[in-house]
Amino acid sequence: MTIHDPVTGYEYPDEWVRACRDTHALEQVGQGLAILTSGGTILKRGFTTGTTAAAACKAAVLSLRGPVSSVFITLPCGLRCEVEAVGRDGSGFARKYPGDYRDDITADLLFCAQAKESVSGISVLAGEGIGRFERKTPRYNIGDAAVSPPSWATIRGAISEAGDELHLDGVVVALTIPDGAEIGKQTLNPKVGVVGGISVLGSTGLVEPWDDHLSEDVFDRIRRAAKPVLTTGRVGLRYARMLFPESDVVLVGKFMGKGIDAAGGEAVLCGLPALILKFINPAILDGSGYGTVEELTMSDQWTTLLEQNLSDYKRRMPGMRVVIVDREGHVQGDSQ
Repeated sequence: MTIHDPVTGYEYPDEWVRACRDTHALEQVGQGLAILTSGGTILKRGFTTGTTAAAACKAAVLSLRGPVSSVFITLPCGLRCEVEAVGRDGSGFARKYPGDYRDDITADLLFCAQAKESVSGISVLAGEGIGRFERKTPRYNIGDAAVSPPSWATIRGAISEAGDELHLDGVVVALTIPDGAEIGKQTLNPKVGVVGGISVLGSTGLVEPWDDHLSEDVFDRIRRAAKPVLTTGRVGLRYARMLFPESDVVLVGKFMGKGIDAAGGEAVLCGLPALILKFINPAILDGSGYGTVEELTMSDQWTTLLEQNLSDYKRRMPGMRVVIVDREGHVQGDSQ
């Protein structure tokens, strides 16, 4: 029995599949709602803040015609999933489901939406508890809501589906996260210039149960590969597969050091600049006047700094190749 992960494309080893005696669990793995470990147990994926927001908004719109107990959301990764959400009389509510990610600080956080019909089109208002940028970045202006493009697309798509189902000419939806401001203070948002709430994110729509479980099966996979490509996130994963179609591309998140050790120092590190550059040079922002690597990419010194850091790392780690891409997949730097 062959099982692929529809989120990452990874084909699970036959011995992992045979070790799992739970047919329903294997169905969840095949649906992308869980990941399979070498011992045959599964770890459930959760839903991102973007997915949760979309569910609350869709429930609010659908409830204009009757009570709602769950909704179907098309995730950025292409999967269509049923998400728990309740709605009544134009009000929608959804709680953030963390899956088996034990350290999810936003677990069970309540998302609220209010919907009302309008003359035409879709309007979404980001309100209380959603962070806003206090300084300009390559992707956001000062005052912009901290909602990622994939999340906006998911939210608007969910509202559009609900509006079409009810044959509405237009709809206005106001999204709020009542405890978002307090939770936002406990995240990295203040350090990256986001204040007043949490960020609404999710490049796939799903949360991985990484932190407690990444160190075994994923690193065994790296050890078996000839020269693996290690990447830090979903955007990097997508472009790394395009750039290295013959290689085993493995998502290691923040565990780049462990991944490199598992590969014996012979691997490709490919992805967006932030995590990778802070890994190969933890002091890259010191004295720069910038709070994040993303802001640094806007500066006149970016190209020179990138080339210098890649060159320095190549000297320290000759068996490693580092490829930096931007969010459109363009290669910004290559240590080869």
